[in-house]
Amino acid sequence: MIRINLLPYREAIRRERRRQFYVVSALMILLGGAIGLVGHLFMSARIDHQESRNRFLQSEISVLDKEIAEIARLRGQIDALIARKQVIETLQDDRVQPVHMFNNLLAHMPDGVYLRKLTQAGSRITVQGQAQSNARVSHLMRSLDSAPAMSDPILVEVKSVVDQGRRMSDFTLSVGLKRPEEEAAQTEGAN
Repeated sequence: MIRINLLPYREAIRRERRRQFYVVSALMILLGGAIGLVGHLFMSARIDHQESRNRFLQSEISVLDKEIAEIARLRGQIDALIARKQVIETLQDDRVQPVHMFNNLLAHMPDGVYLRKLTQAGSRITVQGQAQSNARVSHLMRSLDSAPAMSDPILVEVKSVVDQGRRMSDFTLSVGLKRPEEEAAQTEGAN
């Protein structure tokens, strides 16, 4: 005998395929969502890690900025101290200069020349005085030019005056002062 299946088997197969399709689709959606969630969590963790590294770098940069500012402040203090030290050394070197100047003036002063006023401006002194003649003024200038502590005498003014019935020459001259190092260098160069 022949058996005939009268049940709608094609509809049952379609329903089964449709159910399988929905199940597979749901699983794929769940799998896609899970992959997306894992990707999001992974990237979020990497972003958080990078942000923590950035915060660490920013804190270290701020520490270094403070140290740089401190170094700049210390350098400023060092420069100020060096400038003070140089001023003190200059004053220390210049403190014997008046003694050398007066010794050289006295040693090279010819007879008949009288000084009335000495003024110093920097490394030059201005000498005002009287001499018995113009020749004594020129002798004084030659003597000062050969003095080891003085250089470059320049006659500013000479005029004749009568003082107590005698004819005198009032003069003003300017003389450069040498530093003690310059004197030592010149004497060593001459030897």
